[in-house]
Amino acid sequence: MQPGVEPRAFHWTLKRDGIIAPDERLPWPQTVAVGIQHIFAMFGATVLAPILMGFDPNTAILFSGIGTLIFFLVVGGRVPSYLGSSFAFIAVVIAASGYDSAAGGPNLNLAVALGGIIAAGALYSIVGLVVMAIGTAWIETLMPPVVTGAVVAVIGLNLAPVAVGNLGGSVWNAVVGLLTALAVGLVAVHAPGMLRRLPILLGGVIGYVLYLLLANGAGLEGLAPISFDAVGSAAWIGMPAFTAPVFDMNAITLIGPVAIVLVAENLGHVKAVSAMTGRNLDRYLGRAFLGDGIATMVAGAGGGTGVTTYAENIGVMAVTKIYSTLVFVIAAAVAIALGFSPKFGALIGTIPAPVLGGLSLVLFGLIAATGARIWVQNKVDFSRSRNLITVAVALTMGAGNLTLTFGGFSLGGIGTATFGAIILYQLLRDGAAPEATGDPDEVRPAPVA
Repeated sequence: MQPGVEPRAFHWTLKRDGIIAPDERLPWPQTVAVGIQHIFAMFGATVLAPILMGFDPNTAILFSGIGTLIFFLVVGGRVPSYLGSSFAFIAVVIAASGYDSAAGGPNLNLAVALGGIIAAGALYSIVGLVVMAIGTAWIETLMPPVVTGAVVAVIGLNLAPVAVGNLGGSVWNAVVGLLTALAVGLVAVHAPGMLRRLPILLGGVIGYVLYLLLANGAGLEGLAPISFDAVGSAAWIGMPAFTAPVFDMNAITLIGPVAIVLVAENLGHVKAVSAMTGRNLDRYLGRAFLGDGIATMVAGAGGGTGVTTYAENIGVMAVTKIYSTLVFVIAAAVAIALGFSPKFGALIGTIPAPVLGGLSLVLFGLIAATGARIWVQNKVDFSRSRNLITVAVALTMGAGNLTLTFGGFSLGGIGTATFGAIILYQLLRDGAAPEATGDPDEVRPAPVA
């Protein structure tokens, strides 16, 4: 057990209004309603990621719920978080499995990718155990804000070709994709109340309806009509599509290093939740890493995507001021129920590629921009050559997808950029006073999933 973490039982105190702390809860009807709201918040991104990798969305939703429950149990109900599909896996899974996201359909090499996801989860879990044993200072030293920001930005830049690829084929594909991206922006900026927290979901619905009108209604050339035959024939209740993993060394070496990216993501998320709740959650970081790592291994063992704590749901907490961990148990239960509905999965399967491309343009761009936000909010000094060169090299490696191969070992662009940033920052010591990285009051913004 991590030093300083009390083993006492966890109980929720009933509170009817105001700010709801992690160890408090609303009356049951409100708790259920808030839990369902978190499903809407995570839905767009959690479904989009598996589609882009050729995974079954139903299975991914199922394991996001299971993973959230695992995380809840490992952290003892003390860190409010929802675990959804991680976008850090997309580029390396596509590279390891040879999947063509623009063509769509199931990933024929899914089993090989799952073995790599399990390896990443195992490495992630080991990091969590080390943090539980010796603390977080070494992570703060290895990954200060300049490095964390670079790693997060690289994820978005490396994925850019995936988004653009989904807009190809015809000019109308590009038009629908760009209008979908515009719809996401309009919802995020102008929608009333809580709807503003659901730009990916609502923007996707708008893009879907637009495509339906242009393809099925107007019959525009270049837009394939949406077929609902599979939706009509699918059962309401049934088992999701489970897949057993295959452990291939090339896939493991490509996907495994993503664990370092997940550490950076989760670190930022826990810091953000600490700031919102007014509670120092650093002592639970090791358990948060371990819970996320175990959840990723469980997902990989059955056909789900790797998972991570979700910035979308952190945003909902920031708006509602409801931080009760119990609402995430409700959200997890609803996600698990959705995973057992083949009709739901068949409906998700009808989403056209241009709509996915438009959503990806926004999401992947937001990931890259979040890296820059980390630098700004942590006042990273780019007049220091150490910082500037570290970021410059990492961004170019990641955006150009620099892949290093040594015999049977292969490291993709995200991996080379991550390790490159960590190593360069340590090598380029300039004798200047170190930038603040270990201050428990310093909070990094949460990266986008």
